[in-house]
Amino acid sequence: MKRLFISLYLLLSLSVLGIGWTLDSLWQKNVDDNNALDAPLVALAQLLAELPPDTRQRYLEAIPANPVMPLQLLSADQVALADNQALSTRTVFTTTTNDDNLLQFIRVGDQVLMAGPLDIDPRANLRSLFTLFFYLSLALVALIWVGPLSRDLSILRKATKEFGEAKWNTRITLSNRSQVKPLANTFNEMARHISALIENQKHLSNAVSHEIRTPLARLKFALALMPMYCQPDSDEQKRQDFLDEMQLDIKEMEDLLQELLTYASLESQREGIQLDEYDLINLINQSIKRLETLSPTPISLKTEVEKLPLFGEPALIERALQNLLTNAQRFARTEIIIEVKQTQHRVNLSVSNDGEPIPAVDLPKVFEPFYRSQSVQNGNKGHGLGLAIIKRIMQRHQGNVSVTSDEQHTRFNLIWPKKRKL
Repeated sequence: MKRLFISLYLLLSLSVLGIGWTLDSLWQKNVDDNNALDAPLVALAQLLAELPPDTRQRYLEAIPANPVMPLQLLSADQVALADNQALSTRTVFTTTTNDDNLLQFIRVGDQVLMAGPLDIDPRANLRSLFTLFFYLSLALVALIWVGPLSRDLSILRKATKEFGEAKWNTRITLSNRSQVKPLANTFNEMARHISALIENQKHLSNAVSHEIRTPLARLKFALALMPMYCQPDSDEQKRQDFLDEMQLDIKEMEDLLQELLTYASLESQREGIQLDEYDLINLINQSIKRLETLSPTPISLKTEVEKLPLFGEPALIERALQNLLTNAQRFARTEIIIEVKQTQHRVNLSVSNDGEPIPAVDLPKVFEPFYRSQSVQNGNKGHGLGLAIIKRIMQRHQGNVSVTSDEQHTRFNLIWPKKRKL
C-alpha cells in the first residue's frame, strides 16, 4: 500500500509540476516573441534611423538622462558578435555581462544603439521563490488528498485479508467524508451476506447430522435384530411390523433430504425466472380440497373476491400455503381460517388456527431452520424446515412472512407485491 501511495503521490506531483513548468515556459516564450517590453527601444531606434548620422548623437544627448537605462550610439565595428548572429533594425538583441547586467543592442543604420548596462530584474529571484512556493502548495494539497485515500485503501486491504483468513466478523468503519465509503459499505454488505450464508451452512450441517442420527441409529439397531425376525419360526406379523418400522425410518430420512433440497434451492435469488399467471383464489381452493381429508378440523376461506389473478411462481406459493395448512392441522382445535386481502399493490394471505399459542420466546425464532419449540406436544413431528422454506419463498417473491400468537388464535401472514420486480 505504501508503494501505491508513493506512486500516486509522485504521479500527481510530477504531473502538476510538468504541466505548470510547460505553461510557464510557453508564456515566457510568447512574451519574448511579442517583444512587448522592447517596443520603446525599437521605436527610438527607428526614430534615430530617420535622422542624419551626424545629428543622432545630439538628438540622443537631448533626451533627459536616465541612470536606470543609459543609452549610447556605437559604431558597428565596436560590437563583436558571433558569426551566426546579426543585429536587426526591428529586433533587440539582449546579452548578459559578467557582472550579471543586461546589454541590449539594436541596429540604427550603420550604427548600433546600446542600452545598458541594465540591472537584472530584482524581482526575478522573488518570482522564483513564489513559483517554488506555488508548487510546494500544490504538492501539499495533493498530499492532503492522497494521504487519507491511501490510508482508507490500506484499511480496505487489511479487512479483505482478514476476511480471507476466515474472520467472518470483519467489518470496515470509515469516516462519512471518506472517498471510498461506498466501497466500504459494499464490502460490509458482502461480508454480512457471506457470514450469514456460512453460519447458515454450519447450522444446517449440525442440524442435519442431529436429525439424521436418530433414524439412522434405529436402522442400525433394526439391522442388528434382523436375524431374530428372519427365523423360520418367527411371527410373520411381527416381522412385517418390524420391516414397516424400518421403512418409516427410511422415509423419514428421505423426507429430510427432500426438505433440505427444497430449502437449498430457494437460497439464491435467481434472475430471469419465468413468471406465470395464476389465480390465487383457485390455488387456495385446490389446496383446501387436497388437505382437508388429512384432518377432521374444517378449513374455511374468507375473501371478498372470487378471483385474484397474479404473476409469480404458483408452485412455490402453493407450497408455502400447504406448509402453513399442515402446520395448522397439528395444533388447531376447532377451525382453520384462511383470509385473503388486497391493496392496490400488495396481497395479504393469512392462515390462523385456535390451537395452543406459540410462546413469546419462540416467536422470533420459528422461521429459523430446524428450530422447534420444546414447549409444544405436537410440534416435533416435522424437521423444523417448513416455516424456514416459507420465509425463503416470500423472500423470493420480494415479500415477507410474520406470525402473531395469543390464547385465541395463532396467525401466520404472507405479504407480497402483486407485481414482482425483475
